[in-house]
Amino acid sequence: MNLLTQNAKMKKTSKENKAKIFNFSIPAYKTRSGKVTCPFAKECVKYCYAQKGNYTRFPKAQELMEQKYKISKTDTFIPLMNEEIKKKKATHVRIHDSGDFYSINYLLKWIQITNDNKDVIFYAYTKSIKFFKGCINIPKNLKIIFSEGSKTDNLINTAKDRHARIFKSKELLSAAGYINASDNDLKAITDNKKVGLVYH
Repeated sequence: MNLLTQNAKMKKTSKENKAKIFNFSIPAYKTRSGKVTCPFAKECVKYCYAQKGNYTRFPKAQELMEQKYKISKTDTFIPLMNEEIKKKKATHVRIHDSGDFYSINYLLKWIQITNDNKDVIFYAYTKSIKFFKGCINIPKNLKIIFSEGSKTDNLINTAKDRHARIFKSKELLSAAGYINASDNDLKAITDNKKVGLVYH
């Protein structure tokens, strides 16, 4: 199976940036068996994009994400992902367009994958802020965006940390000084650490 895929936004961003951007997905918030994949989610559960659209309308998409979650828990996940990255010739990998870092051990697997592929840029929106603050050495080619709406928003230093905030309109986003990453996914990892997304 393809561990890395491209949704419509990834394809559009790849074309605009002359890059090969792929994403890795696991079930949003919970697996079918009730395993929590977003342990620090709070208000965001109510408007989670990943629980809408194709994720809920197409059982096949759900099943693929369930399989990826199961693979992520195995010892073969790291070599399988390394092989997939090389096969796809990825320049960028977005970790999770659904789901999150559900445990420290799972995060450490991604740290290893990132270190194994230093010529690839990895990035992730996450509410697992607690895992990163003061206890993880983040590789330079891994760009983390802390997403507001978690149980631990108090850990986000909005003056220093790259973080994401959701707005009701582009006008409000711009007025607050945030960069709009709604259409171009790579806007999330520019020098402007204030990442804005328009609710849809």
